[in-house]
Amino acid sequence: MRETPNFTGWRATILHRPDTTTERLTRQLKLLGLTVSIQWEPLGAHELPDIVLIDADQGWDDLLPWRDGKASVPVVALLGSEAPGRIAWAMQQGAGAIIAKPVATSAVYPALVMAVAIHAERSAAAKHQQHLEERVRLRPLVHAAVQKIMAARKVDEEHAYSILRNCAMQRRYPMEQVAALILAGAEPLPEAG
Repeated sequence: MRETPNFTGWRATILHRPDTTTERLTRQLKLLGLTVSIQWEPLGAHELPDIVLIDADQGWDDLLPWRDGKASVPVVALLGSEAPGRIAWAMQQGAGAIIAKPVATSAVYPALVMAVAIHAERSAAAKHQQHLEERVRLRPLVHAAVQKIMAARKVDEEHAYSILRNCAMQRRYPMEQVAALILAGAEPLPEAG
């Protein structure tokens, strides 16, 4: 993330019992252009805001609708304790930033920016990992297509792989897709070059 986001029009939910912390946070978030709601009950998956600020001192596992730190939106933890267990809990909920309690208004904007940037990085990394896992899952197709090219063109494995790779590059398709087309008979066997 190269530039800081403009939070005007964003929706924020503060998961915290109403008190001076929520009053101070609400005032600062509204100055930044966010619409704010406060609740101390689990957040439903169907009503996700753009960003969540959560009381990490008293929060519990089912307060957020996701598991294993795979937050659907950026999360900021509100923390007044130095207890390692509470810090670990905040991290398990996907928190990308912490605002210490009592809340200093100058800490709110930087925490929002950090949480948004870290959430974007985590999302991009998860998407990239999913893409790589899909390619690994499809590697048997590539191997089978190489075997088919080897048998049909009477070439060694390295040459057959090179043929498949060149065919994929010419068509501007991933190798796995060309391999699947060859195995399905939808693509003629490429010529040995």
